[in-house]
Amino acid sequence: MATDEKPSTSQPNERDANLSIVVESNPSEARLSELGIKSWPKWGCPPGKFPLKFDAQETCYLIKGKVKAYTKSSSECVEFGAGDLVIIPKGLSCTWDVSVPVDKHYKFDSS
Repeated sequence: MATDEKPSTSQPNERDANLSIVVESNPSEARLSELGIKSWPKWGCPPGKFPLKFDAQETCYLIKGKVKAYTKSSSECVEFGAGDLVIIPKGLSCTWDVSVPVDKHYKFDSS
């Protein structure tokens, strides 16, 4: 009875709708210093589409790149790129459409 599975599929989408990516454009050097960005690990990727699921909140600062992030539960996208501080909530599933290669510092929140 596969039709009995319907109710469980709507709940994750409702939960995902409350998860949103926060972008802080061009934060000050003082803010970056306060966060300790330069001590965070670095990660990069080439252009392409990457499905991602965040099991912990990630804060990242893009040194280079341009991304359109499409959340799983929405047709809308969030755009960010070089110079942006981005906070991605725990539990979010999205696809990164990278048009310019990304180079970023990142940190996962352990809580």
